Amino acid sequence: MEKADRIEVRERLLDRLSHKTPLIMGILNVTPDSFSDGGQHDSLATALTHAAEIAQYGADILDIGGESTRPGGQAVSLEEEWARVAEPIARLATKDALPVSIDTYKAEIARRATKAGAVIINDVWGMTRDKAMADAVAETESLVCITYNRGEADAGIDLRQDMTDFFGRAFDMAAQAGIPREHILLDPGVGFGKTYEQNFGVLAHLDALVETGCPVLVGVSRKSFIGRLTGKPVEDRLIGTLAANLDSVQRGAAILRVHDVAEHREALDMIQSIGSAR
Repeated sequence: MEKADRIEVRERLLDRLSHKTPLIMGILNVTPDSFSDGGQHDSLATALTHAAEIAQYGADILDIGGESTRPGGQAVSLEEEWARVAEPIARLATKDALPVSIDTYKAEIARRATKAGAVIINDVWGMTRDKAMADAVAETESLVCITYNRGEADAGIDLRQDMTDFFGRAFDMAAQAGIPREHILLDPGVGFGKTYEQNFGVLAHLDALVETGCPVLVGVSRKSFIGRLTGKPVEDRLIGTLAANLDSVQRGAAILRVHDVAEHREALDMIQSIGSAR
């Protein structure tokens, strides 16, 4: 994609976010080992088919990932990760298609993906794992989703204060690199470096993120804390996922990152129709 077209896609997305209507980010994992859909879309043909379904079902953004970030997931080399995502991004990141997000913590993958047309860098390590990430975000003029991920869980922390401090440091890092504040999204990081109870806690304290003025992205889809609460296997966690996501929308979430796009589209349409009724 030409740079001017990519910037146009980015600006259209920012405009939509400014309207405060929640958006859906559909998940496309081109990995063999993701916790929910590993191996289902790791060929180009199946990836393109699923991407078309995600768009048809009503997603607003497409998030492409080439390395599983699940607990205990197998790390892959930079070149292997790029080999998985390069062709899907090249085929799917076009001016008139869904805006593409690259799910990676590696700065070089982010640079390559944005050159190919991705407009969001979704870093589950919040620009802390790869020290070159902040510069990559700034230089590529990308949006960045910064995830609250302290690496290891600590049940003794003041969760709200720790999350606020984490994002305060992230904002400082972004400013030093030259990332505009309006290019930053925040993710409370459910499932990353948290105890079971803290996964609920960060959702309860979502207002701390909303108050920053940055759009908030919530990614709880089918995650293990839902399974622990409900006793349901990964393929049967839709109800728990919907409940957590709709609660998050009421608390101010701007983007929901989900596997089940059609169901979330229907639920959000219903909520918005009720909210706009006279």
